[in-house]
Amino acid sequence: MMTSRKGLVRFAWLSTAAAVLTIGLKTVAYFLTDSVGLLSDALESLVNLAGGLMAVAMLTVAARPADEEHPYGHSKAEYFSSVVEGALILVAALSIGAAAVHRLIFPRPLEQIGLGLGISVAASLVNLGVAVVLLRAGRRYDSITLEANAHHLLTDVWTSAGVLVGIGAVALTGWTRLDPVVALLVAGNIVWTGVRIMRDSVGGLMDKAISVEDQQKIRDILEAHLEDGAQYHALRTRQAGAQRFISFHMLVPGNWTVARGHQLIDHIETDLYEALSHVTVFSHLESLEDPASWDDSKLGS
Repeated sequence: MMTSRKGLVRFAWLSTAAAVLTIGLKTVAYFLTDSVGLLSDALESLVNLAGGLMAVAMLTVAARPADEEHPYGHSKAEYFSSVVEGALILVAALSIGAAAVHRLIFPRPLEQIGLGLGISVAASLVNLGVAVVLLRAGRRYDSITLEANAHHLLTDVWTSAGVLVGIGAVALTGWTRLDPVVALLVAGNIVWTGVRIMRDSVGGLMDKAISVEDQQKIRDILEAHLEDGAQYHALRTRQAGAQRFISFHMLVPGNWTVARGHQLIDHIETDLYEALSHVTVFSHLESLEDPASWDDSKLGS
């Protein structure tokens, strides 16, 4: 499993390389056209570069095996990457908004629109291709870092599309203020993306439970193994990056042998490992007849 996590760094390097390429293309397009919309596009690509480098660093840390200081591994490092990327997205939005407001007050004509648009389209296609690759890898390997990076690149694609529409409208109508108006709309969309990424990342840092669908899989497996009045409680889950942690207490009749109880738990854990990827299970065997077994049946106990 660790080998596959280390392999995720190559996807982050792909994002970084794409950011370098698109920064160059969009900067050229901006200087050709003097469009504040294309300037906003280039600024967001700078954020893509910073986010890509952060992803490289945090994915490298997250792939490290557990050690004495971090017995549960380093997978939470991925959340730091996505939090930083969300913050950088908000910074980019503020920069775009400031440039757009200035150009709205002091409009300027655009130049060499056709060539500038062509270069911007090429940069957008690069981002789109890389975003699709990252999104598939993020979902396949349960990497919030790669998913955040992919959504950021997709936002960049939508940004570019909006800018192209705005510049095209300027070319058709001659109304130069359409360019900064579109840039402001783009900034608003970027803010929403940044807030969403940061919200999801903070949820992970706060030990948010795994998905409702996965929790139901766990309950189905536990209930399928209940026999002779056996019960379970204190089912708790959390997710740290790709790693899922599950804990539960299994209560069995007091006349069972320890060997029988542990055999039941072994079967349950085997089914959990088969049903869910990247899982660590903690189980506790207790007696049904012992009142103390029920003391921690509720959250917070």
